[in-house]
Amino acid sequence: MSFTLLAPIGSVLALLFAAYLARRVLKAPEGTDVMKKISLAVRRGANAYLKRQYTGVLLFFAAMFVILLVLALTGYLTIFVPFAFITGGFFSGMSGFIGMKIATAANARTANAAQHSLNSGLRIAFSSGAVMGFVVVGLGLLDISFWYYFLKFWYSNPEHLTLAAGQLLEDAQIQAITSAMLTFGMGASSMALFARVGGGIFTKAADVGADLVGKVEVGIPEDDPRNPAVIADNVGDNVGDVAGMGADLYESYVGSIISTAALAVAGGFGFKGVTIPMVMAAIGILASVIGTFFVRTKEGATQKNLLFALRRGTWISAGIIAVAAFPLIYFGLGKENIGFFFAILSGLVAGILIGLTTEYYTSDTYRPTQKLSGTALTGPATTIIGGLSLGMLSTVLPVIIVGVSVLVSYTVSGGAGSIGDASFNQGLYGVGLSAVGMLSTLGITLATDAYGPVADNAGGIAEMAGLGEEVRARTDALDSLGNTTAATGKGFAIGSAALTALTLIASFIAEVQVLDPDFQFELSIINPPVLIGLFVGGVLPFLFAALTMDAVGRAAQSIVVEVRRQFREITGLMEGKADPDYASCVDICTKSAQKEMILPAVIAVVAPILVGVLLGVNGICGMLAGATVTGFILAVMMANAGGAWDNAKKYIEGGAHGGKGSEAHKAAVVGDTVGDPFKDTSGPSINILIKLLSMVSIVFAGFILAFHLM
Repeated sequence: MSFTLLAPIGSVLALLFAAYLARRVLKAPEGTDVMKKISLAVRRGANAYLKRQYTGVLLFFAAMFVILLVLALTGYLTIFVPFAFITGGFFSGMSGFIGMKIATAANARTANAAQHSLNSGLRIAFSSGAVMGFVVVGLGLLDISFWYYFLKFWYSNPEHLTLAAGQLLEDAQIQAITSAMLTFGMGASSMALFARVGGGIFTKAADVGADLVGKVEVGIPEDDPRNPAVIADNVGDNVGDVAGMGADLYESYVGSIISTAALAVAGGFGFKGVTIPMVMAAIGILASVIGTFFVRTKEGATQKNLLFALRRGTWISAGIIAVAAFPLIYFGLGKENIGFFFAILSGLVAGILIGLTTEYYTSDTYRPTQKLSGTALTGPATTIIGGLSLGMLSTVLPVIIVGVSVLVSYTVSGGAGSIGDASFNQGLYGVGLSAVGMLSTLGITLATDAYGPVADNAGGIAEMAGLGEEVRARTDALDSLGNTTAATGKGFAIGSAALTALTLIASFIAEVQVLDPDFQFELSIINPPVLIGLFVGGVLPFLFAALTMDAVGRAAQSIVVEVRRQFREITGLMEGKADPDYASCVDICTKSAQKEMILPAVIAVVAPILVGVLLGVNGICGMLAGATVTGFILAVMMANAGGAWDNAKKYIEGGAHGGKGSEAHKAAVVGDTVGDPFKDTSGPSINILIKLLSMVSIVFAGFILAFHLM
């Protein structure tokens, strides 16, 4: 049996395991009628939002399909490219949709399970998150496998290929296959951007609005059923942190695999080199399945115990992958190329270290967040200053980790020489395998992230349904853990995005060399197009963050006005004698998200084309480098600062510095509201931006080579 068949087998295994977990979650009881009613309201709101979002996104994909089809018919792309773009977007959206469906079904079930034990609640929440994780890797690898086998069959006929002078048939086949496959990465990135930005605007507008009026102005607890924005807040957790995160990591996952496959020809490894990242992904699926069975805890577990329970599953998965990678490289590429095993190992280690670093800076069990909570004693201003400082400081170690991982993977893979040299391309292939190694544990890593919103919703349902203090204590423990795992997941997503972006830049260079073998790169920093491109690329993440932050602010203002109105006009609302109008807040958030997500998405698609036309290929290389550097650092800073502000608030709510209702708590809430769009809207969206810029550049490389001013 060919090793390549492990890819479709792995994808089917992932989807079957996801179905098994989903069935187990859905078999669990939802609890009381009140719990069912609340869960139904969240589910309806999430479904309504996604229906409206996908309707709008459909127009974008239809327009892009027409543009790509025109380019294909005029000879700039192969005819399969427009269709690959559509499938990439479809499966990306589908993975987020399925994950959200199971998450909204699991929230009440988690709260109900928490009535029995902490471990019961953890298992339901984690299982629902694992459905998200395995759907993402299953659909991603299924899409890759389909296009690989279809295109390999099609291009097995030499008549379907145009061979350059002296070009080998196998090399031409691989180039044609990977060029088309890179396009569905663009489709996945486009869908991910819409999902992340739109979902992020929705969730943080609702969250900020609910907190500012409910907690700060009125002084009622979080998730209090009297707050008109509480259902919108719960809906947002699912459309942003589940559907958005799922689509986000889907495109990172497929992007790392197909970009590494695209480097196989330049590295001189042929079809074997193409299949190695696909087989690695399949091994990662099996390892992640095994790892999920080690996630369990005991009653009365501390935050450290709960974190270790989740971490144990991830580490076991990583260990299995490390062991399996050695024979894969040894027999797949030969013992003379065993250095690639160490490249994979460096990616695995880097992923774990980035997760641990993020955990250190954002968890309230460690000094940085505890210290940040102390700044709340002197008011909101010092809280915000402290959070910004923590976020900036937290960027140092991830940069070092990624830098060391790139250097190690490039060196052990035989990297040397200048652009275009065989050894240089071989080293880049090693960097690609490092990114694949980091993302090979995605099945279980994403499970620990998608778990968070379910636990958060469960805590809200426990509060609104009036469950006992013991239950609320358990859901609070799960929710606090979810804040940390969500921050860790974002750190992992951003770190993997940096490595994937590097491989995509290399793939762009390789694509240009294929399209125009005589093209001479002039990537010196003193070359004006490169320098200008660096500045343009460096500013794009800041522009993107500014637009998304401003969007959250405007949407949150609308929610604040609406919540204040309902408290003022609905008689008996504060006394609990009347019900708020939850639907109006959901509708406001939905309309705002749909409107505000358009401009950032358009910028991400149009920017590389404009830079390419104005500054040429060298300018694009500069832009991609600048965007990757500043985007990576800015995303880490925003995600970690936001996570630390959130957990500092939780730490105070646990009894520190006067506890709930204290002046320190009010200051921490303000810090948390600033951090909300940092960690859940702008920060996570930037990692999609830096990859989408590269994807668009690759797809439009032929057009840019033909039409450029410099």
